[in-house]
Amino acid sequence: MTDLGGTSDVVTFVGDWSGQLVATSVHAGHGLRPEIAEAMVLDEAERFREEDPFTDRLAAVVPDHVLTSRSRFEADLNRPRREAVYRTPDDCWGLEVWRGGELSDELFEGSLATYDAFYDALAPRLDAVAERGPFVLLDVHSYNHRRDGAEEPPAPAEDNPEVNVGTGSLDHDLFGPLVERFMGDLRDARLGCGPLDARENVAFEGRNLAWWVHDRYPRVGCVLALEFKKTFMDEWTGELHADRFRCAQEGLAAAVPGLLDELERLR
Repeated sequence: MTDLGGTSDVVTFVGDWSGQLVATSVHAGHGLRPEIAEAMVLDEAERFREEDPFTDRLAAVVPDHVLTSRSRFEADLNRPRREAVYRTPDDCWGLEVWRGGELSDELFEGSLATYDAFYDALAPRLDAVAERGPFVLLDVHSYNHRRDGAEEPPAPAEDNPEVNVGTGSLDHDLFGPLVERFMGDLRDARLGCGPLDARENVAFEGRNLAWWVHDRYPRVGCVLALEFKKTFMDEWTGELHADRFRCAQEGLAAAVPGLLDELERLR
């Protein structure tokens, strides 16, 4: 595990980064710098529900991965920079986050520094990977499906797959076969919980991290933005369901060899 100098409290790189498959979990962090924590009035449990807990453990299926410690409520690393800091309720699903209703200019600038530290650290790492040829970045997220309440029915399964694979901005002419292989391997994995319902671009297509990679490394970088439905946990209490979570980990791990095969084909 290696840190990157003064940004070690924001981002940590795990592994030797010598391969062409890497992973991120940019919404897994829960930490806040002290001055942001002091200004925040959002209940911690509600903040936790809107983050992507445990996705760092899913990303760790890939030996070379990135750990980020800060909450999306400090800086949302998967939004464009101009939208990355939630200043008012309109920026974050109507939630009242800040004392006084709006984040101050000073704290806003500090949060942009958090955002910049992540991308400034990631860029040289991925530059080195891209120099060796095509690569895949698994951008691991999760999403709520019981927003009406803990005792209310979940959102309909037909519109909410177990794994949504976002590919909205990738080069399908080049990477289409890789995507199909990955989707098929996810669905075909032999798991104790049964097959994974994996579908492409149903509710999410990938956002800023995918856009940034595809723009910076055209015809080289391939981001698969993975949204795991929070059936592996209770999204209202935060409790992890160990068996369901193990199935998600094993399903993702089962699809890794196929990605490596497809990358080798593209070399």
